[in-house]
Amino acid sequence: MCTGKCSKCIGITLFPLAACAIVSNILLYFPNGQVLQLSEITDLVWFFHGILGAGILVILPAFMMLGADGAGCCANRCGRPWAGAESSMLLSVALAVLGFAGGTYCAVISSLGLIGGPLCDTGDGEYLYPFRNDTLEDNYLFNQTTWSICKEPENIVLWNIVLFSILLAIGAIEAILCFIQVINGLTGFICGTCMRKRK
Repeated sequence: MCTGKCSKCIGITLFPLAACAIVSNILLYFPNGQVLQLSEITDLVWFFHGILGAGILVILPAFMMLGADGAGCCANRCGRPWAGAESSMLLSVALAVLGFAGGTYCAVISSLGLIGGPLCDTGDGEYLYPFRNDTLEDNYLFNQTTWSICKEPENIVLWNIVLFSILLAIGAIEAILCFIQVINGLTGFICGTCMRKRK
């Protein structure tokens, strides 16, 4: 497969992933549809790892990748008459690195969110992190009976686990795809991929 077509496939795949990441991050602010006080929302949600990291920082390279298959050429090294061959390909690689960083950032923050657990009311009206001091062996993720310690918001533990897990998976997939695009773009830049046959 030529590098341009590979870029286009990656770009098409990144768009729905980025959209899902943004929606998942927004849903973390409204557990079970409840509107909470700002101080009652889990702190790691404010890192915007789904909105900024796996969302905006991935959409930017996705747009560039979609234009990589222009004019029947195998890469945007020669696919855009108004852009220099080398600068266009290097821009594609630079944006893919940005997307890789965004996906990795999302995966890291999501992992921390899963390990640390949510902010919740344990029954005395005070919001705290009841699972933050757990060891990996005694982590709440592997002991569902401990979830009942969180009284409010209702089902906050399950809500956080599902959404942080989705964001972790999306971030990891995006990072892998953007890394592939970095290799793909460098290959197209170094080797030159405009080999279409002239009739």
